[in-house]
Amino acid sequence: MDKTTTQITMLGTGNATVSQIYNTCFLLQTPSTLMLVDAGGGNGILSQLKKVNVQISDIHHLFVTHAHTDHVLGVILVIRMVAQCKGYEGLLHVYGNDKVMKVIKTIIDMILAKKQLAKVAERVVFHQLEDGDCFEVGDMKLECFDIQSTKEKQFGFRAELPGTSEDNVSEDKAASDYASEDKAASDKAASENHAKPLVLACLGDEPYNEQNRRYIEGADWMMCEAFCLYADRDTFKPYEKCHSTALDAGKLAEELGVKNLILYHTEEKTLANRKENYTREAAENFKGRIFVPDDLEVIEL
Repeated sequence: MDKTTTQITMLGTGNATVSQIYNTCFLLQTPSTLMLVDAGGGNGILSQLKKVNVQISDIHHLFVTHAHTDHVLGVILVIRMVAQCKGYEGLLHVYGNDKVMKVIKTIIDMILAKKQLAKVAERVVFHQLEDGDCFEVGDMKLECFDIQSTKEKQFGFRAELPGTSEDNVSEDKAASDYASEDKAASDKAASENHAKPLVLACLGDEPYNEQNRRYIEGADWMMCEAFCLYADRDTFKPYEKCHSTALDAGKLAEELGVKNLILYHTEEKTLANRKENYTREAAENFKGRIFVPDDLEVIEL
């Protein structure tokens, strides 16, 4: 992993029942901070972390979107490994809603040994979040939001990250053009533009709810589930399962005026052509950049 850039490493990109790829989870990294978002459905998280050269001792922040098996069970393995990691320095901060906290604590209380539980008490801090809570993880400023799921309480988040918003590129050019007329005004405008952070919005793994527009609209990056292609809707039944398609994600990205779209949480039966086909379908409506990552793929923000 490149520790000099702000980036996302997709540890997994699949939905709940995949077996050829890993369940959707990822690392969000700045030059000084690393946060794991979800952990998939089991000990496969340990293998995925190893493949990208991330040690358990590197993980100190873990955001859990919701308590479905394919997102939370890997968290149990991460916590266990933190508990038994010799020389683990600092604390593991786990962030999530009340249901997430209840599920994690119930499982570890039932299955971990007393010695491991004692280490959990020493090393793990649980942060129960409410809708709209703001918190900081190193140099990341995050605000979580309830996605209004009808299946399972779930939080997405908006993150302000170190870097330059793509808005600054066009606005700085305008400021430069104006410089010939009023240099002082130009310098002030450019300074204000550079204050704009890089914004990432993660929508969780269910369809967008209009109630959350303010968290997402105009973001530099939007992470959105695409269960399958709209063209394959009769095969995979996304709408019956409270999911959406690549076509839906593209329409949403264009409507909300985001700059870049990342699609994840997909089926695995079309892996051979997934990247090409999902990109093409989303691009029918979205004019920005589209990313359909494979497992372990790194996206520089």
